[in-house]
Formats: sequence, structure tokens, C-alpha cells
Amino acid sequence: MTTSHDSELVFVSGASTGMGSATAGELARRGYHVLAGVRSQADADTVRDTRIEPVFLDVTNAGHIEDLAARIAHDSQGRKLVTLINNAGIAINAPVETLPLDQWRQQFEVNLFGHIAVTQALLPFLHESRGRIVNISSLGGKVAMPTYGAYAGAKFALEAVSDALRRELAPHGVQVVVVEPGGVKTEMTGHGIKRAQQFVKDMSTTQRRLYGGLMQAIIKQATEFTEQGVTANKAALVIAKAATAPKPRTRYTIGRDAAVMTRLARLLTDSMLDRVAAANLRPHTAQPSAA
Repeated sequence: MTTSHDSELVFVSGASTGMGSATAGELARRGYHVLAGVRSQADADTVRDTRIEPVFLDVTNAGHIEDLAARIAHDSQGRKLVTLINNAGIAINAPVETLPLDQWRQQFEVNLFGHIAVTQALLPFLHESRGRIVNISSLGGKVAMPTYGAYAGAKFALEAVSDALRRELAPHGVQVVVVEPGGVKTEMTGHGIKRAQQFVKDMSTTQRRLYGGLMQAIIKQATEFTEQGVTANKAALVIAKAATAPKPRTRYTIGRDAAVMTRLARLLTDSMLDRVAAANLRPHTAQPSAA
């Protein structure tokens, strides 16, 4: 028996490309009317479909968020928002010592505060529908590798906010689910690698001496990690499950790497996990040439 979702809306932020776009497509195929958050007219034209309606949204722009809430409140067909998927994100990787504070703030504004702002604006609709929030975290929300301080910091915080929110909303019938992707072949990861490469070029001589080798190793590791990752379409199946399962788990992982590392983070001591991280990075570290 197929359930009709004609009276239901789903919102997905960061839906221009990658997992967000694939998730919008998957939920549309399941019969939902999907509001897809995009950043440009070109992206809007790309994602628009019979059941996918692009909505301009920069999650750091209060006016955009107000417009989104108004769009949902005045839906022409009286549909109710049943699911919010907070997926928008950026990746900025650099050592803690070297990453400028404005880039730390940008990372947190997009990957944490933007999601909180959207959630606060849309929660009244989810209270009414007794709906669901799906927060897209990361393997980096459980394990912070070298140079991932800002990215992992925002994701760790999103995990904590999700836990608090889940416990606050459970008595009111609103569910909160976290999805933790590992390696996924997406444009965001590629953009993050390009930012890291540019960051190395912009480093001071002292910074390059201290961290240049580490950054090169991280870039090589991230490139391989992405190439071996799951496709955005496969990731979308997990996100769609988290969004629609009648009795969802509190957390889902995407990819074997995320499943393994999140378990190790629970089982190993910090020093053991440090050794695992160093061992994983070693094959990508340039060895000194023989004299």
C-alpha cells in the first residue's frame, strides 16, 4: 500500500549539488513536494522538477530564512511541512594555528548557526505536523583529524545541539535524527580540497615549514578518501531513510569508513585513536629523499 504525500512538504538546504540535490530527487520520487534550498538561478534551473521547487536560501541570510518561512506558511495548496533536512555546508581545512578567525567564524556560521537559525524559523510548522528534523553531520562530528579543527568543531557542536534538541522535542512529538557521512563524492569535498591547496600557497614561510608537509598529506588523503567514497545518490538513500522511516534511529552513518571510525571513537582511548589517525595519514606523507 502506497502512502500519498501530496499534502506534505519537505525542505532540504544545500540542495544545489551533491547529497542535497540527490536527496531532493529521491524524496520527490517518493511523492513529496520538496522545497530545495539553492544559492543561484543556475542552480534553481538545474534542480527544478515536477515535485522539486527551488527556493533561494543562504542559511546565513536572515531575510532568506524569513522568506522561506513565509513560503511554507502560505503554501497555495495548504501542504504542511513534515521534514526539515539541514544539509548546507562548507569545508575549510587548515591547522588551528594558521586558520584566520574570520574563516573559523564562516565555518561555524554556515555549518552550525545557519542550521540553528533555519530550525528555529521552521519549528512552529514541525510542531503543527509533529514532523522531523534531519541534521547532516559528518564522520568529523565524531573524530577530529589534523587540520579539521574548524570543520569538526562545527560538526561536533551540531551533534551536541541535535542531542539537546531531540530531548527537548521528544515530548512534543517532533523527532530529531543525525546523519554522519564519511567519504562521499560531492562537489563540496572537491571545493574543500581546492581551498586547502590555495591555503598552502598563501602560508607564510614559517607556517609552511611547520605544516606544509601535513597539509599536503591531508590533501592527498582527502582526495583518495573522496575517490573511494560512496556516490551522492547512495548517500541520498540513507538520508531519505532517516527522513521517512516510521521509527528512525537517532543516528545513521553513510559509508563503511564512517561506520568503522565512529565505532572506534567509542572503543579506543585517545592515545590509541591518535595512533590510528597517524597510521592512516602515513602513506600520504612525503618521505625525505635519501642523501
